[in-house]
Amino acid sequence: MNIKRFAKKSLFSVEKFFITKLAYLDSRMYMRFYNALLQRVGVGGGKPRFIAASVRFDTFNLISIGERTTISSNTILLTHDYSYTNALIATGQTPPTDVGIIRPITIGRNCFIGMNVTVLPGTVVEDNVIVGAGSVIRGRLERNSVYIGNPAIRICSISDYKEKIDMRNPDKVIDKK
Repeated sequence: MNIKRFAKKSLFSVEKFFITKLAYLDSRMYMRFYNALLQRVGVGGGKPRFIAASVRFDTFNLISIGERTTISSNTILLTHDYSYTNALIATGQTPPTDVGIIRPITIGRNCFIGMNVTVLPGTVVEDNVIVGAGSVIRGRLERNSVYIGNPAIRICSISDYKEKIDMRNPDKVIDKK
């Protein structure tokens, strides 16, 4: 790991430690400070609605998160894959050093990423996408859609999802946070 990346990750961890304490007091204040920290370390995009403190970022400047997006606990945003080195060795083509595939991650506006989701390198999540808890996502996720599973598959449109929820929960509880 180079010194600059180590310093950036270390500073991020220290600042994040203090900022995350705000989440217990006021989630909006927490996100105001956390968004500023994410932008300072190189995460692009807009201002996400909420990102849990336990979300793991790989390479900050290869990640972009859109406006009003929520990323739930224990999600991993992985921008690298070094398994190719193992494939080369297994096929008798031992490289002089590790060979990695490094690709950016883009998450659009008004998305919801559930708990324990793994986002693989090169993933593009278009606007208005819901990803169910525990999913593994890669490739392009079509806008206005709901995805679940490992590997994640599209199960319905956002409008179909809304109708299902409306029918199942006629007496919705509204959280005015």
